[in-house]
Amino acid sequence: MNRAEEFSRQGFLVLPGFVPAASCDALRARAGELVAGFQPETVSIFSTQEQTRTSDEYFLSSGDQIRFFFEENAFKPDGSLRQDKELSINKIGHALHDLDPLFDRFSRTPELAALAAELGVKQPLLLQSMYIFKQPFIGGEVNSHQDSTFLYTEPPTCLGFWFALEDATLENGCLWALPGGHELGLKKRFVRAPGGGTAFQVLDPTPLPEEGMVPLEVPKGSLVVLHGLLPHKSGANTSPKSRHAYSVHLIDGTARYPEDNWLHRSPAMPPRGFSRP
Repeated sequence: MNRAEEFSRQGFLVLPGFVPAASCDALRARAGELVAGFQPETVSIFSTQEQTRTSDEYFLSSGDQIRFFFEENAFKPDGSLRQDKELSINKIGHALHDLDPLFDRFSRTPELAALAAELGVKQPLLLQSMYIFKQPFIGGEVNSHQDSTFLYTEPPTCLGFWFALEDATLENGCLWALPGGHELGLKKRFVRAPGGGTAFQVLDPTPLPEEGMVPLEVPKGSLVVLHGLLPHKSGANTSPKSRHAYSVHLIDGTARYPEDNWLHRSPAMPPRGFSRP
């Protein structure tokens, strides 16, 4: 069975050794530099329950920016950080791949372009990127979800490339996925509400099944490819080891991208494909 057939059957691919260790280390070092230079005027917490997002303009305007989001458990009751800033960030998003030269090069390799074409993407547009820290002890659980909920196109074309920059294990919160779950259809959309903020638009009230999910424990340098309709999640990091990862999501430019999607980009910075200017 070739990669396209396997992806069509189970909704994900696990490709060990896709990225050299040195490239992983370089991305981690660059993320560290970005965090070190971040002076938090706005404190935005990434909530795995999606509560904070509904009225968080810092989040809603991050589609063409480099923004920093804190872990839910990073703060004491008085609002001060429990530990250093470098150990308190949940993720950086959402336009690293367009605004930072190193992330740009990492995200736009010939190998990734060939893989996207192999999986049937006709006009790939790199829409969103995230650097995910999964901090030791406080790295939060991410509930089961479908990426097309947040990056919706008609027809659904969202594709996720998730890179393990460190070993991902059960202890430090590896991904879990539901083989074949992409056949279940999209359950809901995350949209901009007419009166401001955001809302979930329920398409199918049937909950995503948890039974049958399998852990994707992968070594550093692995690429996990995720179908936009595939239910997946990650556990909390209860270990003393971080689980750094980088993900970039693309859509097919031949599909319609509705105006009420949460992620907006400036007309001056439309999403582009794998070629670099």
